[in-house]
Order: sequence, then structure tokens, then C-alpha cells
Amino acid sequence: MLLHVDLPQSPYDIVIEHGSLLRVGQWVKSLWKPQKIVIITDNHVGRLYAEKVKLSLEDSGFEVAVFDFLEGEARKNLTTVNKAYEFLTKTGMTRSDGIVALGGGVVGDLAGFVASTYMRGIHFLQVPTSLTAQVDSSIGGKTGVNTPYAKNMVGTFTQPDGVLIDPDTLQTLGKRELIEGMGEVIKYGLINDTELWDELKRMDGSIDSILEHAESIIYRSCNVKRKVVVEDELDNGVRLYLNFGHTIGHAIEATAGYGQVMHGEAVAIGMVQMARVAEKKGLMPQGMTKSICTMCEKFGLPISYDPWDIEILYTALTHDKKARGKTIKTVIVPELGRAAIHQIPLEEMKEYLER
Repeated sequence: MLLHVDLPQSPYDIVIEHGSLLRVGQWVKSLWKPQKIVIITDNHVGRLYAEKVKLSLEDSGFEVAVFDFLEGEARKNLTTVNKAYEFLTKTGMTRSDGIVALGGGVVGDLAGFVASTYMRGIHFLQVPTSLTAQVDSSIGGKTGVNTPYAKNMVGTFTQPDGVLIDPDTLQTLGKRELIEGMGEVIKYGLINDTELWDELKRMDGSIDSILEHAESIIYRSCNVKRKVVVEDELDNGVRLYLNFGHTIGHAIEATAGYGQVMHGEAVAIGMVQMARVAEKKGLMPQGMTKSICTMCEKFGLPISYDPWDIEILYTALTHDKKARGKTIKTVIVPELGRAAIHQIPLEEMKEYLER
């Protein structure tokens, strides 16, 4: 399966194909001239796939080195970025060379940020290996790292030269890591794709069902994101629809301590909380919250989080990138398959945190 991200300045393709990781060298050769490549990965994914990818790239004529760091959201910070810069410098990387991001969302976000800032920007490719990265973070060109104040506070918009998705890599994910990716998949069904939502309703919620439907749910999710990114590359309009559940979700991630609540888990909790209050205010239809809860629980996603401290969460929200002065743009789902932006005074977000 192939999807084309038709951006005027930087178009690229998303390839979704079982077993494609074994042919990564051929894919890169079709996109890049012979050059130095640094694979950026984490220690867990590196043990599984780095050597295979390195050999495939070398067989295709590239000079390859591997930089890995300790896995986890807590390592997605400027300290790791500086270590990557040092590695690239010692490896002799120039502006004619490239980076391959091999891993989950943390790896993709950090590797993209490093590529977009090293020597004012070198090219990069995304090879996502987690469900969250395959359906969401590897597409669209958002890169970034966390600070103590907010998730992804420091980042850039820089598109990759291509995205290669091998659904077979999901078989090596831990159960929790696979399930958390369903938070983003559920979101896509809610905001833009009722056929995806119907497919999720037909699934029994088991790990086997996720793996069985992987190619389909990845394709549908990527297609939603592709359409939105092409319409609004820099996140000023409809791309904000992708943030349903994220405003509260990011606050949960930051205040719980990065990595304690996984991204997809936080999105699920954020969607439920947002829907619960929006439904009470008449902004979302009656029964929507129950539908979201039922879907999340079927796949094993959490729908609540403790301890829930409104003041601490609200403080984290004030650092959210969607805040503009004293207002913030939130996302609601007025009907299944359609999202809308609801701009409110920042102070009103406290109401959306009430349980």
C-alpha cells in the first residue's frame, strides 16, 4: 500500500508493506544518492533491528553508523540531542548526508529534530516500528523534544523524504506498547473516518485482532493524517483536529513524569475527559462519551488517571502550544467522523478538568 503526501515544497510517499524492513536498503537507494547515514534508534529497537537495517543499507552502497540512546519518553530531551550532535560530528556527517529514524515515536521525534537542526538541516527518513509512530508521529513533519515544562515544547516542522512502515514490526512490541497505539487509531475514527470506527467496532479488542487488522488500520489512520497535513502543514487550522484528547493528554504525560503514562494512554484519558465535559455543555452529542469509553476499554486503554490534581494539570496546560495569549484552541467531536475547533478562554480549561 502507498500513500502520497502531496506537499508543494516537500512531497513524499508513505509505504505500508509487510516485510519491507528487510528491503530498507533498496527503498533508501531509490530516494538518496550514496552517502553517509546515521541510524538513530533506542537501545531496545536497536537490539532487534539496527544490525539488519545497517547491513541492508550497506549492501545498497551506503556508509552506515548507529547512534542509540536509552529507550523511553524521559530520554526525549536536549541532553540526548546534544549527544547525537556529538556523534554526528565525530562520524563526519555533512549536509549531504542523512539520518534514518528507526523506532517508535520518541525516536522519530528526536531523530527528526536532530536532522532538522544539525548544520541547519540534513535530510531524514522515518522507519517507525511502533503502532503509535506508524499511525501518527512519523507522518507530517512535526519533530520535537520535551522540557520539564511541557511535552514537545522545543521542535520544528520538517518533512521526511519518505516513511517506510512494516506492520510485521508490531509483533515484537510489548502488549502495553501495542495497545497504547490504539489511542491514536480510535481518535482517527472519531474525528474523520466512520469506516475505521466501524472496523474497530467489529474487532474483539484482543492483541491478535490488532495484529490481524494492522495493515488496514494503519492505512486508514495514515490517510486521515495525510489529508489533514496536506491541507494544513503548519498546524494553524484543520490540523488541530488531530489534537483531540491531546491538550489534556499532554498535561497528564508531563505531570505524571514522562513515560509513566504512555502517549496513547494519555490521549485516551484526554478524549474521555474532554468528551465528558463537552457533552455536559451540549457541545458533543449525548452518548458520545460512553461510546469512547467502551471503545477504549475494549482495547485495554485507561479512561481515567489518579492522582488527578486540577491545579497541577491546569498549570501544565498553560504551556500548551495551542494556547494563544489568554485563549486556547480545544478540539471537540460534534458528530462521529467530524471534528471542530472550540476556542475558549484559557481559564475555562479548568472546567474541562473537573471530574
